[in-house]
Amino acid sequence: MSACTPHPTPGPVADTGKAALPTMERVALGANRCWFKSKDKDFHGYTLAPELNSYSGRPRILVVPSHNVGARPVLVVQAQGNPARVETFGPMMQQAHGGRISADVNRWAAGQSGC
Repeated sequence: MSACTPHPTPGPVADTGKAALPTMERVALGANRCWFKSKDKDFHGYTLAPELNSYSGRPRILVVPSHNVGARPVLVVQAQGNPARVETFGPMMQQAHGGRISADVNRWAAGQSGC
C-alpha cells in the first residue's frame, strides 16, 4: 500500500553563508513572528515546534496541529551543513501558500528579518 502513496515533493533548497544552527535560529524567529504571533490565517490552528538542538546535525522547525502537537508535522524546515542547506517539505508545501512559505524561509535564511 505504501508504494501507491505519493511522496510529497520537497520545497526548494536554499544555500546560505552560515552554519545550520544560526540559520535555523533566524528562520525560527521569523516564522514565529510572521506566521504565528501575527495570527497569519494560513497558520491558524497550527503551532510552531522548534527542534534546534539536534544531535543529527539537522536543526529544524516543525509546524504541527495545535490540538495535537504530537501529530505528524504538516511542515518541516530543516538545515544541515556549513554553509547550511535549508530544505522545506510537508503537506503545507503542496497548498496554495507553499510558494510564500518557500519565499519566507529563503528570505530569513539569507539573513533578512521582514515578513
